[in-house]
Amino acid sequence: MEKEKNFKSNFIWNILGTGLNAFTSLFFLIAVTRINGINEAGIFTLAYSTACILYVVGTYAGRIFQVTEASKEITDKDFIFNRLLSCLLMMVITVVFVLLKRYNLYKSSIFILLSFYRCLEAFSDVLYGILQKNDLLNKVGKSYFIKALLSIIAFILIDIATHNIIISCIGMILLWIIVITVYDFKNIIGLVDFKENINMKNVLKIFKNGFFVFIITFLGLYIMNAPKYAIDNYLTEDIQAIFGIIVMPATIMSLAGQLLIHPFLNNIVKLNTEKDIKGLNALILKIILYISIFGIIASMLAYFLGTPVLSFVYGIDLNGYQLQLAEVIIASTLYNIGVIYSSVLTTIRHTFVQFVIYAIVSIFVLITSNILTLKMGVNGAVLSYFLTMLLQFISYLVVTNVILNKEYIRK
Repeated sequence: MEKEKNFKSNFIWNILGTGLNAFTSLFFLIAVTRINGINEAGIFTLAYSTACILYVVGTYAGRIFQVTEASKEITDKDFIFNRLLSCLLMMVITVVFVLLKRYNLYKSSIFILLSFYRCLEAFSDVLYGILQKNDLLNKVGKSYFIKALLSIIAFILIDIATHNIIISCIGMILLWIIVITVYDFKNIIGLVDFKENINMKNVLKIFKNGFFVFIITFLGLYIMNAPKYAIDNYLTEDIQAIFGIIVMPATIMSLAGQLLIHPFLNNIVKLNTEKDIKGLNALILKIILYISIFGIIASMLAYFLGTPVLSFVYGIDLNGYQLQLAEVIIASTLYNIGVIYSSVLTTIRHTFVQFVIYAIVSIFVLITSNILTLKMGVNGAVLSYFLTMLLQFISYLVVTNVILNKEYIRK
């Protein structure tokens, strides 16, 4: 009875916390667009996207690697120190990035502050890993919920009062530091032996063993955001904001896709263990069917209703972007189907081939996003996004089916 109650608490708070945290960027962008104007929204959307990519550097191997560490050789203190190093690296890369891009002081400050905001989230994640290992996922969810809610309220209120994104970001950062100090550290006291010495071999081992997880996640985020950097190179801040608004529904689609996929993960593992190729293929097709139906309905709604709704929400005229919005929804649907195949490959422990796929797709999007954006403007950026997701989908479709056939024929 107690276990069931704890499971429900963990499940509910984890959904509430991670769900609200996932939508903070949506609220931020709406606020900045309405309060500060479309040009500053363009700066904000690129800076936030960059911070999200660099967040992967901060988390590096991620919480899954930490939680699934069964040997007990690597201590919680080793993980905490490793995370401090990766967060430091994240901030160094941020500073180098803005210097290489030669942004002005105002734009550079927003990039650095938003990166530091995500850096605090990356550090919190290692504390969440400790709580999760001790079956305290409800406290993780509560922490996410508190931080997300306070961040949204603080950012919007400060921005309304000051019309200054920099001051709003500083206020948000101070709130995160307070919650980490007062709530997160309080939760892990008694769970971590702070008297233990840090083992540098273990710290470096985390970097080594988590490399492919890191690089795949990093390239995945770069692929989704590459058109924004092409826009930054060739177009204006207002176009950046428009593109950011158009692709924002793709984030919601990705979240919905994860919610559809996750309930089937245990079945994928079971069917693979039983070497049931027919059952596995049937399950894959079933999930693809669900996602496809959801994607078709979403793309139709986006085409007929999307731009009026987004225009109302953001307070800017988006008429004429119906086709681009529908294109983005279809692209995100293809991406979600690719994630299904990625889950299957991860289950059967084929990660290097995924790195190869992401490397090829990254080169493709780097070239196409710059060429198409330069020639066609925002339409080219959207087309590049669509073609990239299509290539990723086809790559995963072919590679996964080839590997599955070889695996099951051999076994």
